[in-house]
Amino acid sequence: MRWAGLLHEIEAFEDAEFDGELVEELEQHAATTLLRPIRFSTPTFKSYNSEDVKGCSKNSFPAFSVTGGACALDCDHCQAKILEPMIPATTPEMLDRKVRDLILLQDLRGFLLSGGSNRRNEIKYEKYYPVIERLKHDYPYLKVAIHSALLDERRAKLMESAGVDTAMMDVIGSADTISEVYHLDRPVADFESTLAALCSTSMKIVPHIVIGLHYGRILGEQTALEICARHDIESLVLVVLMPFFGKEGKFITPSSHDVGRIFSAARQRLPHKQVLLGCARPAGMHRRVVDAYAVMAGLDGIAFPADGALQACQALGRTYFQEHACCSIKIGETANTRLAACAG
Repeated sequence: MRWAGLLHEIEAFEDAEFDGELVEELEQHAATTLLRPIRFSTPTFKSYNSEDVKGCSKNSFPAFSVTGGACALDCDHCQAKILEPMIPATTPEMLDRKVRDLILLQDLRGFLLSGGSNRRNEIKYEKYYPVIERLKHDYPYLKVAIHSALLDERRAKLMESAGVDTAMMDVIGSADTISEVYHLDRPVADFESTLAALCSTSMKIVPHIVIGLHYGRILGEQTALEICARHDIESLVLVVLMPFFGKEGKFITPSSHDVGRIFSAARQRLPHKQVLLGCARPAGMHRRVVDAYAVMAGLDGIAFPADGALQACQALGRTYFQEHACCSIKIGETANTRLAACAG
């Protein structure tokens, strides 16, 4: 049976509308798509359960914000709301204490360090690096991921020296989006130079692209993909604009079919890199359709998969597994161990 027919036999997609032409296009690449296992990531920085995939009650991979809920940019698409579920760690001492407590009480295996940007889209992490060094010395298995924001090569090397395992940044391919949505006076070239600086280190570099960032329109995503393809990244994370977080009345929800086309373009442009669907994307049927496109397009991972994603894998014949960590970083255990750790 063709993919379109298989999808409509899945209960979660009973009322879904798929782009038939896009589904056919994705099916043409089935020979390579179906060879790629897909990872369902369920990190512990928010509560999650679906009909098919269960979350983990242990706080094994939380996210910390060094600025609490504050961000000087106050971008139109986010308005600092993405920081709200993160654990405040506004001093190095606070980060050290909270990480050690979670290691002792909840078997923490790693964490994400993030925060709000200053007016130049920079985050000053330098005073936290000695804490990271000590934690990595005391707990060598600990994995540390960080949102880098914009930086130069000197600051990238400091990050590397502290023991950060994975660095993430948003890549924006449109000057209009940078100025209008981010309220930022910096060119597209600064995003590419930051990516180049990060890639000059031994850290694993995982850029992010927000699909529909320009008020729900597709603008600059292809340029952002080209930028990522020019550098030796570890993987690419795609997320989808969520109008719920944006400035009221300014945003529309990107078409799920347009999102699926970006998935296809990313897969074709970075055939030998991991391409992942991150946490942020609209809810409801839109999310189910987007996740189905991610499965069909051959993306390598989905964070917090929607109902129907696992069944789509089963129907199409894609191998899948689950991991209770941020999609941008791998803890390094086997899938069976990861699942058993949560069940215990």
